[in-house]
Amino acid sequence: MQRLFPSALCLVRTTELLLQRSSVRMASQWTGQEPLAQTDPEIKSIIQNEKQRQKLGLELIASENFCSRAVQECLGSCLTNKYSEGYPGQRYYGGNECIDEIERLCQKRALDAYGLSPDQWGVNVQPYSGSPANFAVYTGLLAPHDRIMGLDLPDGGHLTHGFMTGKKKVSATSKYFESMAYHVNPQTGLIDFEGLRKSAKDFLPRMIIAGTSAYSRVLDYARFRDICNEVGAYLMSDMAHISGLVATGVHPSPFEFSDVVTTTTHKTLRGPRSGIIFYRRGVKGQDKAGKDIMYDYERKINSAVFPGLQGGPHNHQIAAVAVALKVASTPEFKEYQLQVVSNARTLAKALADRGYNIVTGGTDVHLFVVDLRSKSVDGSLAEHILELISISVNKNTVPGDTGSALHPSGLRIGTPALTSRYMKDSDMGNIAGFIDEGIKIVAEVKGQLSKPNLTVKQFNAHLAKDEATQKKVSELRGKVEVFATQFPMPGFEDH
Repeated sequence: MQRLFPSALCLVRTTELLLQRSSVRMASQWTGQEPLAQTDPEIKSIIQNEKQRQKLGLELIASENFCSRAVQECLGSCLTNKYSEGYPGQRYYGGNECIDEIERLCQKRALDAYGLSPDQWGVNVQPYSGSPANFAVYTGLLAPHDRIMGLDLPDGGHLTHGFMTGKKKVSATSKYFESMAYHVNPQTGLIDFEGLRKSAKDFLPRMIIAGTSAYSRVLDYARFRDICNEVGAYLMSDMAHISGLVATGVHPSPFEFSDVVTTTTHKTLRGPRSGIIFYRRGVKGQDKAGKDIMYDYERKINSAVFPGLQGGPHNHQIAAVAVALKVASTPEFKEYQLQVVSNARTLAKALADRGYNIVTGGTDVHLFVVDLRSKSVDGSLAEHILELISISVNKNTVPGDTGSALHPSGLRIGTPALTSRYMKDSDMGNIAGFIDEGIKIVAEVKGQLSKPNLTVKQFNAHLAKDEATQKKVSELRGKVEVFATQFPMPGFEDH
């Protein structure tokens, strides 16, 4: 028998081992290459149903958008496999050469997108979303029980800006820090800067937050800065809703006046669901001896993100953010943002022409709030009927609202997602008509039942047994869906 050399013997044994392993894999019927439809057809079916809902419907929720196929490719990539606690060049795990390259590129693109010098601004792209980003800033720059001021949630602020009621501290921000809200003028719907100034002088906050989630006018960052200077407060600007508008110069930039700027990445920026923190760096000023005083935000904020509040960053998200930021620097993206604002203004006017009251009288941004009190329909009922006809909005409080958060008097309406489907000003009249027809159905039912405080449950009970109302809802839904399917969807076709 021919004698095998060691190398050949090793090859034979390796081949035998591979065959054994292959047999085990075939026996277990798992290779890791199986498609979702094979591995979990139930989840696959639900995803397909959601894709169909998005294609057939009109997405008017101001905080939602449709990201691109390129962004989705990052989110579904092998990057989700890698653990990378730490920061580029200082990881707690090996094998992060490519991850470091991606994160550094994302940081560079973030600064480039907003025209920022790396000598004056640093950036952290690891926050999982906007809420953790905001909380990292608070815990990094503030001590427990320091005082903060943010726009009241019912006036268009955000939960993470310190929302609390007379009975309960709702957000973690209000639980760990002392919070006082500032407000809008109930008549105009505009931020009451003089009221903010007076309250700040009494309250002496350590930080004031310039940021909104349901405010339709540009923010005057210079006035926020002046008030912060008067009381010795940090100015944190949360541009989550308007980050795409800011990147393209469609909305004034907060960077000139702010100490820290936070943002999400999935609203007007049209990226994945993630968060970013920008912070001042470099020389802050000079002391009496002429020696430079440096900003100390970088270390504090970075250590608050990791290891303070998070573990390993989501590398697939960071790559997707990098893609979105690259797109945000193109001329086409500015055209998109201009169209978003134009669509919002046109849709607000079309509803106003149909007798709806628009808070502040219009909009400068991507959203507006409709006050439904003149229509005798509350926001929860309006949201429900619109969902039944394939239009997604969210109920929202309005200035001076006395209703509960579950039954507010308004709707928040936004146009980023519609514009991502290439809808133009000429399409907004049709959409306003659909909204109006839907709300008229509710008003008609209220009249039939003589129930001025008609609830969603009561409406559904009536709908279940009234064929005439069922027919109206079904026909209107059909018109909406025929209209929506004329417009293409970004992303993959089936998921």
